[in-house]
Amino acid sequence: MSDFGSQEPQKDKKKPKGDGPQFPFGGPKLPDMKPFGGWKFSLLYIFILVVGMSLFNYVFLNRVNPTIDFSEFKTKIASGEIKRVEMTESYFTGYTSAVPRRTPVSRSPLRGSSASSEETMYRTVPINDPDLIKLMDEKKIAYYAVSREGSTILNIIFSWVLPIAFLFFIWRFFMKRLGNMGGNVLSVGQNRAVIVAEGDIVTRFNDVAGVDEAKEELVEVVDFLKNPRKYTDIGGKIPKGVLLVGPPGTGKTLLARAVAGEAEVSFFRMSGADFVEMFVGVGAARVRDLFKQARDKAPCIIFIDELDAIGKSRINNIAGGNDEREQTLNQLLVEMDGFDATSGLIILAATNRPDVLDPALLRPGRFDRQVLVDRPDLKGREAILKIHSGAVKLSPQVDLTAVARITSGFSGADLANIVNEAALLAVRAGRQLVAQKDFDEAIEKTVAGLQKKTRILKPEERRLTAYHEAGHALVAAFTPNADPVQKISIIPRGFALGYTLQMPVEDRYTVTQSDLLGKIDILLGGRIAEEMVSGEYSTGAASDLTKATDIARKMITDYGMSGRFRNVALTSRGAGMGGPDRQEPMFQREYAESTQQYVDEEIARLVDQEYGKTEDILKNRRAVLDQVAAALLEKETLDEKEFRALLESA
Repeated sequence: MSDFGSQEPQKDKKKPKGDGPQFPFGGPKLPDMKPFGGWKFSLLYIFILVVGMSLFNYVFLNRVNPTIDFSEFKTKIASGEIKRVEMTESYFTGYTSAVPRRTPVSRSPLRGSSASSEETMYRTVPINDPDLIKLMDEKKIAYYAVSREGSTILNIIFSWVLPIAFLFFIWRFFMKRLGNMGGNVLSVGQNRAVIVAEGDIVTRFNDVAGVDEAKEELVEVVDFLKNPRKYTDIGGKIPKGVLLVGPPGTGKTLLARAVAGEAEVSFFRMSGADFVEMFVGVGAARVRDLFKQARDKAPCIIFIDELDAIGKSRINNIAGGNDEREQTLNQLLVEMDGFDATSGLIILAATNRPDVLDPALLRPGRFDRQVLVDRPDLKGREAILKIHSGAVKLSPQVDLTAVARITSGFSGADLANIVNEAALLAVRAGRQLVAQKDFDEAIEKTVAGLQKKTRILKPEERRLTAYHEAGHALVAAFTPNADPVQKISIIPRGFALGYTLQMPVEDRYTVTQSDLLGKIDILLGGRIAEEMVSGEYSTGAASDLTKATDIARKMITDYGMSGRFRNVALTSRGAGMGGPDRQEPMFQREYAESTQQYVDEEIARLVDQEYGKTEDILKNRRAVLDQVAAALLEKETLDEKEFRALLESA
C-alpha cells in the first residue's frame, strides 16, 4: 500500500495481545479489593475516617468551655449566690439552685448566662485550695464529685482503638497493593503461575487453524503424556522442552493451551516477566517453587510465555556481575537439567525473538525441539476466518475465500481482529448480518487506518493528492509481476491524505531483483506525478521515499545485488530461526568507511535510475494519468473495476 501525506508512517500498530480465544478460566484473577464484606476499601474512606475523627475530637473532647476566675467563683460561694457545686477532674461547676431540677435544664456555656428562669451556672478550672472545702462547709453548700467513667472509655477508644484500627486499614490496603505487584514481602518467592486443573482446559487442536505443521510436531508430545510407556518401553525419550517460535499473533499461546487440553493434564502458565522482581533472588526462588509444584502434579505442562524476558544471552553482558535476570536464567537451566524426561513434566515456551536467547537454553537436553509457528498461508487464513466467524451472523454473500486471498501476510490475531471489526461496522450501520463490504472496510481500517471524513483539504492539496495516488496506481498497472490495485482513494486515513491499496493474489515467499525494483518504481510514481503537475516537490511523498530507500539499501547490503559487492552480504546479523551461529545476537557493521560511502552512493544511483525509468512511464501515459486523477477528484474512491475500465478506455 502506498499513501500520500504521511511524513511519519504509522509503523507500530496496536495488535490484540492474545492470538485467539482467551483462557477458559479467565486468566489470572485480580486481588479482591473488598476485604471487609461488600465495603470497597479505598483512600477516600480513609480520608473520611480521619476527618470524622478530627471533628469529633474537636467538638466533644477538646472543646474549650468558657469559665470564670477561681477567686470570683469563691466570692460567689461566700456571698451565698452559689448553692450547689459539682466537682470533676476538669471543672468545678456551681449552680444557684440547691436542688437539681427534675426537668431537663439547658446549660449555656456563657459565663453568667441564665440556664433557665430559676437557675444559673458558673464554671471554673479547679485549683488545689483546701480553704474552698472549709468555705463550702461553713456556708452549708452541697458539693459532690461526678464519676467520668464514660469519658475515660471514650478517651481509650479515640486514643488507642481507632488509631490501631486506622493503621490496620492502611496495612491491609498496602498489602493488597503489594499483592498486585507480586505478593507481600513474606511470599515474594512464591511463583505466580496460573494453575489450571486437569480437564478444565476446553481448547483443542480443532480450535487452532493455519499451523498444521506445528500441530503435527506437538501431537507426539500429547501422545507421550497420554501413553508414556509406549516410549519408555522402547527406550525412547520425549523432548524435555519445546520452544514455539514465530511472529506475534500467530497462535503460540493458543497452541500451548491446545496441547494441555488434548493431553488432559494440569497446566502451569507464567510469563517470563513474572519471574523478575525488584528483590534480589526472587526470580530464582520463583523458578524453584514453580518446578516443585509441577513435580507434585506431574504429569503436567509448564508454559512460559515471552521466554526472552528471562532468557536473553549472557554473552553481551558488558557490565558482568551476577544480576537478578542472570540468576533467574541460571536457576531455570539447573531446573531443566534436574528433572527426568520420564517424569511426565514437559516445558513449553514461546518467543518471537529466538535470536536473543542464550545458547545454553537451546542445547539438546533443554529446549530440544523448536517449532516454527509462522503466519498462515491462503488455506490457513480461510480456516482461521471460519473459526473466528463461527459465532458471527454472516450474510450469505460473504466470501471468506476472497477475504483470505487479500489478507496475505496477516497473522491469526489480525484475522480475528478483522472479523470483530466487520461485526462492529455492521452494528454501527444498523444491519443484522455482516456483509462483504464490512470485511473490506475492516481490512482497509487495519491496513491504512481510520477514515477521517472531517478532514477538509484545500482544492490544490486535494488535486495534488489525486495525481499522487494516480501515479502510484498507474505505475503499478504497467509494472510486471506487481500486485494488482484493489482500491484508490483520496479520503484521508490515519496519517495519509490518500492511499493506493494493492493486495497480492497469491502468497509469495521469494522476491526477485526485478520485483524489488518494481516496488521502488511504484513508490516513486507518486512523487513523479506531483512534479509533473505542479513543477515542484512536496512533503507528501516522505513515507514513500523512506520505503524506497530501505528497499534499495537491503538490496545492496543484505541481498548482494550491487555491482561491486555482488553476492556479498555486508551486514553481520545474529542467528535467526534455526541459524547455525547463536553466539552473537547483536547487529554489527563489519566493513570499512569507504564501503559505507559506496553503499550510500549506490543507493542514490539506484533510486535515481528507477526515478528516470518511472518518469518515462508516466510521461508516455499522461492522458491516462489525467483521466484517473479527474475520476478521483469526482468520486474520491475508485475500485479495481473502475480503474481497469479507465485503463482500457485510454
